[in-house]
Amino acid sequence: MSSLSTLRVKIFADSADRARMLELSAKPHVQGLTTNPTLIRRAGVTDYRAFARDVLSVITAKPVCFEVLADDFPEMERQALEIASWGDNVYVKIPVTNTRRASSAALIRQLAERGVKLNVTAVMTLGQLREIVPALNPAAPVPLMARAVEILKAANTNSELVWASSRELLNIFQAEAIGCPVITITADILAKLALIGRDLSEFSLDTVRMFYDDAQSAGLSL
Repeated sequence: MSSLSTLRVKIFADSADRARMLELSAKPHVQGLTTNPTLIRRAGVTDYRAFARDVLSVITAKPVCFEVLADDFPEMERQALEIASWGDNVYVKIPVTNTRRASSAALIRQLAERGVKLNVTAVMTLGQLREIVPALNPAAPVPLMARAVEILKAANTNSELVWASSRELLNIFQAEAIGCPVITITADILAKLALIGRDLSEFSLDTVRMFYDDAQSAGLSL
C-alpha cells in the first residue's frame, strides 16, 4: 500500500466528541462514524437527540451510527425507528442481546425488513453471528505476510520474519495462523492480552451491559 487512498478496508471513526467527529468526517480516508452510549457519556452529552441531530446537520454524506438506549425489545424497536428517521445516512446500532441475554435476532430481522440500516454491536461469538446473518464470509488473513513467511522458508536461511508495528490484538493470532515467528506489540495492546481466553459470550454481555448502564448513568433518553 502506497497511500491511504489505496486501502480497500473501510475506516470508521469511533467518537462522540462533536468537534472531533466533524474533523474526522472531513478526512477522505474516514468513510463513516460510529458512537455508543459509553462514548456519549464520556463526552458529557446529556441530550442525546439534540446531539445526534446537530452532528447530522453537518455530516450528511457519510454513514453515522447511533445506538438504541433501551433494554426491552419493544422500546428498542421504537427508538430504532426514531433514530433511523434522523437521516438517510443514519445506521442504527442494536446490541446482539439485551442485558438479560435474550437474543436481538428477531428484532434485527423485523427492522431489516422495514429497511432500517443496522449496525449490530457487541457480537463476540460465531454463534451470535450465525443468528444475525444468513451466511458467514470468512476472509483470508494477511496474504502479504503469509507470502513473506513462505519466501523466507523457501530461502532456508537463519532469518526470521518480524511483523512490526502491529496495531491490534488480532494481529497476534493472524501472525500465529500464518507462521510468522516474531511480532512487535505496543504497550496498550499488550495490556489487552489478559482478555485472551475469556468467555466471549460473557464478554459480549459485559459490553451490552456497559452500553446500557452508561446510557442510564448519563441520563440519556429518546
